[in-house]
Amino acid sequence: MKSNRPSKERRTLYVPEWPQAIQRAWEEAFRRSHRLKKGGSASHLGPVSREEIASRFGLFLGFLKRTGCLKEDAPAAAHVTPQNVEAYMADFAAQKISSVTAWNNIYKLRRAAQLLSPDQDFSWLAEIEKDLALMMEPRSKLDRVVFAERLVEAGLTLIAEAKERTRAEFVRARSVRNGLMLALLALCPIRPKNFAALEIGQTFKQVRGRWWIILPARSTKTRSPEERPVATWMNASIDLYLNEARPVLLDPSKPPTKALWVSSHSGRPMKQRDVGKLISQLTEETIGVAISPHLFRTADATTAADAAGDMPHLASALLGHKNVPDTEEHYNRATSLNAANEYAAIVQRYWRHCDGPET
Repeated sequence: MKSNRPSKERRTLYVPEWPQAIQRAWEEAFRRSHRLKKGGSASHLGPVSREEIASRFGLFLGFLKRTGCLKEDAPAAAHVTPQNVEAYMADFAAQKISSVTAWNNIYKLRRAAQLLSPDQDFSWLAEIEKDLALMMEPRSKLDRVVFAERLVEAGLTLIAEAKERTRAEFVRARSVRNGLMLALLALCPIRPKNFAALEIGQTFKQVRGRWWIILPARSTKTRSPEERPVATWMNASIDLYLNEARPVLLDPSKPPTKALWVSSHSGRPMKQRDVGKLISQLTEETIGVAISPHLFRTADATTAADAAGDMPHLASALLGHKNVPDTEEHYNRATSLNAANEYAAIVQRYWRHCDGPET
């Protein structure tokens, strides 16, 4: 089903649209190591990091193309010059983007340039990045801190309302997906890039009647594996999405995908940026405050600290933070599992409208 919303001008270039020289250098940077052969400069990065850096670099290339400065035959990082970056930053000012977004754009541009041309000196760009970091004025979180039970309630309410929309199958499917996103992220506050990249049967799987989020070490920020059980009272909502809603959203003409989150516009896997925008939009519509996926982690830490003051390490275990010195690997794993169970019980206890047994 096509969206009725007017299309916006796309400002970024996807990798297949990049000049051939840059595409070749990009693939070389991500070439995996093989036996005794060393991999590329970016071989240590996971798929989500690769996608995010590519997106930001594609934004820069898109700007150069719009301004007639993109040269098809130029070497990989030859476009990353002080003059081009200065013009790029002037475009930031014209768009009135936030100081945080401006810093992130330059930070990812610098990383992309170093990956494409590891022997080239980009210290001048690092200095610009540092200057932007000093000028950053992140929006205060105080007006956007909510307790997790409100987020879970908002999500499950969307799902409950969707069940009544028997005549609008597509709208119903989209609402079920939206509701599950809010509730699942509120209960399992993994990092946004991991949440957006969840895959059925791999990082999101059912074991003995219970759903689990299982993240391999290579995909996590701490480079440690994460295993989180999902509260069993979420089973009905998850089953509804997987068995009824998700098949409706999928585009049958496209290759099969294991991605958990499917776009209602393209029928394909949702990108991290799209998941983030949707969650902020949904929270603003349901609870009156736009909460980004990252702020879900703040909400969960606040909930854990408020409700479980006698368990001072619950929040850090829930968010996957490590103390220094690091504890034993198996102790960390046991702590994260216990934290997930304790936290689900807290949320259910504080939100009395939730059906199902405590976990």
